[in-house]
Amino acid sequence: MLPPAETSPAPKPAARRENRLRALDGLRLIAALMVACYHYGGRDGEVTQAWGTSPKHQFPALHQLFAYGCLGVQVFFVISGFVICMSGWGRPLRSFFASRASRLLPAYWAAIIIVTAVFALPAVAYKAVAPSDALLNLTMLQQPLGVDRVLGVCWTLWAEVRFYALFALCIVLPGANRRRVILFCAGWTLAAAVAQGVNEPLLNMVLMPEYAPYFIGGVGLYLVHRDRRDAYAWGIVGVSWLIGQHYAVDRLWHAPNPQFFSDRSALGIILVVTFGYVAVAAIALGWLNWANWRWLTVAGALTYPFYLVHEHLGWVAIEAYHRTLHLPSYATFLATVVTMLLLAWLLNRFVENQLTPRLRSALAKPRPQPALR
Repeated sequence: MLPPAETSPAPKPAARRENRLRALDGLRLIAALMVACYHYGGRDGEVTQAWGTSPKHQFPALHQLFAYGCLGVQVFFVISGFVICMSGWGRPLRSFFASRASRLLPAYWAAIIIVTAVFALPAVAYKAVAPSDALLNLTMLQQPLGVDRVLGVCWTLWAEVRFYALFALCIVLPGANRRRVILFCAGWTLAAAVAQGVNEPLLNMVLMPEYAPYFIGGVGLYLVHRDRRDAYAWGIVGVSWLIGQHYAVDRLWHAPNPQFFSDRSALGIILVVTFGYVAVAAIALGWLNWANWRWLTVAGALTYPFYLVHEHLGWVAIEAYHRTLHLPSYATFLATVVTMLLLAWLLNRFVENQLTPRLRSALAKPRPQPALR
């Protein structure tokens, strides 16, 4: 998942500084709501316990549409490629690391603590992870270490962290320029294809063949943003879309089977993936510059904490609203989304706004050199 990030491009030579791309904030919120629709009404699993019956019965007209909401993650990754290239361009490594860590960690730590505490309550039916595992979750390394996850959505953060590391080593550290970014995109695309072909676990973990096309496509779209006539940038975007739609269909489509909850079509999956690329392309080309409302910035700020807490705490809210207060299904759905957005606002105001600047300042401040004796 994409955490909040600067959505104003770095200054270009001999060009005025561009306005904040608020449409990216709006698109980020749309992607988060897509994922929420999937977790609340587009799948089985623990949410069935929260509703008391399968979401198929709760949303007979919409559950098939909600099943496509999982593709909000792919949309997030395209946005992430765009934003990380934009925010890392011209930035030194220390500043890049400080920016990423300070934006990811405060809300993440708070979400780990809150979900662990709520699941430990006797009245909550969901099992909390072991205390030792919960502590390890604070490092974001629980997935490669094979430890139970406190947050079901944190697997996307593990993908984001690996992308940040690759981008930092290959682009930020030597210094971003067009030629280096193009070689990075081409090299990663080829290396990911090789990793998929040889099926080597280490290469798959590092190069992420399944998710690389979305990040790479977003990076290519930032090059388009800098120069819409850049044929290499458009080539990167086109190849990434072709590979990305393949992986999405391969992983998320299956032949119609009554034993499966979802009934996604290959065409539907391709259309949603295409929406992600086209929406970011429209922003890159300036077609959505008219969407410059201040509330979009607020929406973008709420997206990351909402994404972190919405799934697991959403189960608790759904059970309370639907099975305890007996609200109808659609009212429960809306009430749960509003509740999670309110919690996200509280996390943004009292955790992110307080800790993010302090953590960034502490990490970005150069250490004084010891005096020579």
